[in-house]
Amino acid sequence: MFYIYVLESLKNDSLYIGWTTDLKKRLQEHNQGLNLSTKRHKPWKLIYYEACLNKKDAARREKWLKSTHGWRMFKARIREYVHEKSKDLNRNSTTG
Repeated sequence: MFYIYVLESLKNDSLYIGWTTDLKKRLQEHNQGLNLSTKRHKPWKLIYYEACLNKKDAARREKWLKSTHGWRMFKARIREYVHEKSKDLNRNSTTG
């Protein structure tokens, strides 16, 4: 199985898209700073993943998600997550 995943930085809310065969191990690698492109934004939280049956499909899907159309569609798909997170932040800032 091949997994396409999206991580969110807990440091600055930036997002990262990648693919792997071992999702748990890959998240640990990102959080240990073993990936040069994500190292400075750690720690990371997994916010989305999907599975593909082969490497070619996973690579194609990752590339599409990184495209303008793919990125727009993905953002629309997680809009509710982002909205809920924003409400939680606002609620915490008024009670904290």
